[in-house]
Amino acid sequence: MTGTIPTADGEARAPSRVLVVVAHPDDVDFGTAGTMAALVKAGSQVSYCLVTSGEAGGDDLPLNQDELAALRKEEQTAAALAVGVEDLHWLNYPDGRVVNSLDLRRDISRVIRIVRPDVVVTQPTEANWDRIYGSHPDHLATAWATMAAVYPDARNPRSHPELLAEGHQPHTVNQVWMMWMAAPQGTMMHVDITATFEEKVKALRCHSSQTDRIEGLDDLLREWASGVAATAEMPPNTLAEGFRVIDTE
Repeated sequence: MTGTIPTADGEARAPSRVLVVVAHPDDVDFGTAGTMAALVKAGSQVSYCLVTSGEAGGDDLPLNQDELAALRKEEQTAAALAVGVEDLHWLNYPDGRVVNSLDLRRDISRVIRIVRPDVVVTQPTEANWDRIYGSHPDHLATAWATMAAVYPDARNPRSHPELLAEGHQPHTVNQVWMMWMAAPQGTMMHVDITATFEEKVKALRCHSSQTDRIEGLDDLLREWASGVAATAEMPPNTLAEGFRVIDTE
């Protein structure tokens, strides 16, 4: 039995199982680590699926791609533990070259059938040109492949028949929570992460190969989270993460 998480509209029931699908290590933590910490505290079983190992991120480091991939996996594992998440699935697609392919749809569908989540959390399917870093082509390809895996692939026994042969039974996801996505009134959820903000910061600090170069990281994260809360007309000094809620049952 799960509890609730605080939102702009009061309390929301925490799903029993949640799967986060993102392109790169640290994407989940920038987008939703505060919410994941709140969900874990409420009793949700949270899993992460990382499409790449992040080996193309950090061209100023004296490491080859294999060494950087290993480092970024270590960092993401530590970041996940910082918010209470232990179940990580790595697909090992090439960083910077992700496309919305049938193979990627199949591999995300496999993870969905293994984890069997009530909710899948993923990146936005639309580019936001006011925030270029959030509109990485890997993010967009991952988001579209995730949506196709949620519907129709993961629930359809005729999609990717090799998954049935592997013993992975179809599974229907009830909702998708799409990060950072502007949406019509009534389809947005703003999670109050004021109580879990420090865990979000701790998670992002684990990604030292990426975040050590960001001056004033804590202040930047607080500014972003304050802006999300203000958009939702939450009380002053509240920090929040926002999602478009998409019914997919």
